[in-house]
Amino acid sequence: MENLALIESFSEFKDDKQIDRVTLMAILEDVFRNALKKKYGSDDNFDIIVNPDKGDLEIWRNRVVVADGEVEDPNEEISLSEARKIEDDFEVGEDVSEEVKLMDLGRRSILALRQNLISKIHEHDNTIVYKQFKDMEGEIYTAEVHHIRHRAVILLDDEGNEIILPKEKQIPSDFFRKGDNVRGIIESVELKGNKPAIIMSRANPLFLEKLFEQEIPEVFDGLITIKKVVRIPGEKAKVAVDTYDDRIDPVGACVGMKGSRIHGIVRELGNENIDVINYTNNTNLFITRALSPAKVTSININEETKRAEVILKPEEVSKAIGRGGHNIRLAGQLTGYEIDVLREGAEEDVELTEFSDEIEGWIINEFKKIGLDTAKSVLEKDLAFLVNSTDLEEETIQEVINILKEEFEE
Repeated sequence: MENLALIESFSEFKDDKQIDRVTLMAILEDVFRNALKKKYGSDDNFDIIVNPDKGDLEIWRNRVVVADGEVEDPNEEISLSEARKIEDDFEVGEDVSEEVKLMDLGRRSILALRQNLISKIHEHDNTIVYKQFKDMEGEIYTAEVHHIRHRAVILLDDEGNEIILPKEKQIPSDFFRKGDNVRGIIESVELKGNKPAIIMSRANPLFLEKLFEQEIPEVFDGLITIKKVVRIPGEKAKVAVDTYDDRIDPVGACVGMKGSRIHGIVRELGNENIDVINYTNNTNLFITRALSPAKVTSININEETKRAEVILKPEEVSKAIGRGGHNIRLAGQLTGYEIDVLREGAEEDVELTEFSDEIEGWIINEFKKIGLDTAKSVLEKDLAFLVNSTDLEEETIQEVINILKEEFEE
């Protein structure tokens, strides 16, 4: 009972960790073997008998009886006179099994045992948590805000597991208070030391895809397939959907009557504007749909360079580009093509690259990013739009405008 009482004192904290008794006893055996190695130099001649039902274990040391004065290894050998103190009929050459009480290890060793046991159980718990969350990578998970740091929000789930939501993986409009429930996907799980680092993301395109699976039955059932998702978190997203069933309108099914189905997803993402697009293998048609709500007049595609020249009526250009260039940028990401927007009747226009002697290349590229690659396309926009849509200073934009105006004044 002495061993049992000590083991119970070691494992009194196990209930907090929800560790089963069989696993606990296996960890205990490992811990005790380490202690025996430290005290006796080896544990090879020790038998540890574990009884998980009783929560007890016994330790037996096996030694060979040798003649008095011939003991070379006191851990493996016992003198005849010492052996006969255990049983008086032992003879030289026989095996002696003697039970080792935990108290025999000494107070300091018992304290070390306890610390080692706690460490091993934490390690076991961390391994279980790591495996649990590793299997959930890419899945939606909900946890509660525990505290808010400058660069991350720390969440706790119902089991007390810590989940990190870094600032860069939040939607820009996200605002959390302690106690709020937060949804996101488990983006990555890594072991740092022995502790699992669980990272959540709300900005990952996969989060939007998983929300579609949760909220739209046809997507969950596999009747509608999500081909690709691209996002500018909190601003705009484009989702290409397809179906093998001709009776289903995939876009209509995803959006719902008056947007009823997609409304909850939009609200979850901080009113992110979501365009749902019918996927097609026809590249021209796919690019046309991707540039919605703009109406495309014609498209010229270069398959080698993966570039597409899209010609639109002047009044459609701003729709194709979108606020801050978001629409054209996402259309390019969705289709895999670099999209250049040209205006109908732009023969008298001049490509911005023609001004490379006066305007630096990186400045021209900033305008190209938002679909403005000719002089007139820049001059048609007001200064405020250009400042808000590019990373250029107002003075730089004004200088460009002055250079372009001179070209047409001549």
